Amino acid sequence: MTRFGIFCPPAIGHLNPMCVLGRELQRRGHTVVFFGVPDTLTKVADLGFTLIEIGASDFPEGSIDPIFKTLGQLTGQAGLKFSISFFQREMQMLFREAPQAIRDATCEVLIVDQVTSPIATVADYLNLPFITVCNAMLVHREPAVPPYFTHWTYKTTLWARLRNRLGNAFVNFISRDLWNDIVAQRQRWKLPPYRQREEAYSPLAQLCQLPQAFDFPRERLPSHFHYIGRLQDPSGTEPIAFKSVSFPFDRLDERPLVYASLGTLQNQRPEIFECIAQACSTLDVQLVISLGNPQAQPINLPGNPLVVPFAPHQQLIERSQVVVTHAGMNTVLTALGCGVPLVAIPITNEQPGIAARLALSKAGKTIRLDQLDETTLRTAIVEVLTEPSYRDNAQRLQTAIQEAGRVERAADIVEQVARTQHPVIAK
Repeated sequence: MTRFGIFCPPAIGHLNPMCVLGRELQRRGHTVVFFGVPDTLTKVADLGFTLIEIGASDFPEGSIDPIFKTLGQLTGQAGLKFSISFFQREMQMLFREAPQAIRDATCEVLIVDQVTSPIATVADYLNLPFITVCNAMLVHREPAVPPYFTHWTYKTTLWARLRNRLGNAFVNFISRDLWNDIVAQRQRWKLPPYRQREEAYSPLAQLCQLPQAFDFPRERLPSHFHYIGRLQDPSGTEPIAFKSVSFPFDRLDERPLVYASLGTLQNQRPEIFECIAQACSTLDVQLVISLGNPQAQPINLPGNPLVVPFAPHQQLIERSQVVVTHAGMNTVLTALGCGVPLVAIPITNEQPGIAARLALSKAGKTIRLDQLDETTLRTAIVEVLTEPSYRDNAQRLQTAIQEAGRVERAADIVEQVARTQHPVIAK
């Protein structure tokens, strides 16, 4: 049996799929060590992992929610820049504390979220194998693939490739301090320099929650890259679901259910919730809105929707005819995994890129934030409700997710890496 160490951002959309993989490895007899700041470990405390606290001085208990609240108020490039700033603070902490924590825990293989890229350098320093997991949008670059943070469509023309190149150059520019810190740390530890950013991903196995049918066409992914589909627990529940929060299922009626959620990060936008409620107020549907925070205060919205602080995501999506979302990966994959079409209103970070793939797949409609209004949104919801092709395409992707193998295949790949590697635990 193997001792796996997991590193993941503290956001629920990243934690839930990573915890699903961790629990599957536990079920197979392995030991799973979860590293995190105090607020992260509180969220995963009852899942049976070995917990190792790091970063308490940089991110003391209670500090993560205010960071996420600020992010939830931002859109577009402002949100992207704020996220990069957070990752830089996190990276400095990881370089300082992670090596000794991993040594003390005697981990043999590391499982690393793609956006926790500093751990790749830590793994190289400790001579440990690691596996990359793309819990959010994969950020691998190719000439014909638009940057992950854009709404741009996939095109192979020369002008589109130039556009993509300029977009990636912009990302390089705004994340230059983050990259320079990684370069400097590798120099201090006398590690081979990275020639390109993709070298921070595992040379052994890279796992992606998308099914291949939902991604743009790819030509340059390595042979050890695997589309595995949504990492969902076999029980159908999410590991971090705030089980103490009840939901009034008895208030659901026979009308078509429209479920709206802006996730747990981009949920500080009451004007978007109001627009959703106003758009549905004249439709013969039942609208359920999750505010994405168990501590959220009630808000009054037009049309008498059922508004709750936090909802049982999976159970409501299974009953829905349409899901209105910010295009977060967790919500989109849950809906597609249930064969439910979506209307996406991407806000920041990788959400425009996810929405662009949704539009290409024709499993839903996408509305840019700067074009959002009541009439446009109502028209999109009605179209997705009444045009069968959207549900047909969502069900096509549901089949693709199931056939990708999901958490069982992901765990098989992780175990194969563990079997073929002979790590040297740094002392």
